[in-house]
Amino acid sequence: MRALVAYVRSGAPDLTNRQMALLMIVYLTPGPHTVRGLARVLGVSKPVVTRALNTLGALGYLRRERDQDDRRNVFVVRTSSGADFLEGFKRNIRGSERGGERNDADRRPALGQLAHAHR
Repeated sequence: MRALVAYVRSGAPDLTNRQMALLMIVYLTPGPHTVRGLARVLGVSKPVVTRALNTLGALGYLRRERDQDDRRNVFVVRTSSGADFLEGFKRNIRGSERGGERNDADRRPALGQLAHAHR
């Protein structure tokens, strides 16, 4: 609960569970990642993944990149903004695991500085 409260307070964009799952799959599992493959992993349709990717792409957290060897293929790739976002989220989780009382200045999570960092 503390991690989610810190995330809400951070000012970072609210991601749906689907968007967060896609982000984590791309960052935490080996690629290359395609819309079809991501849809298969999540058990949803390709249009569902495409809508989530549109939002994550607009935030700068993921990027679509055309395969240079086969221009028909499009890969979903990581960005530095997405890595920064997840790193801040991880810090929120670790901070909440430590628990304890903190003053108001300490309650500002690392994600707060990322709200404006859309690259």
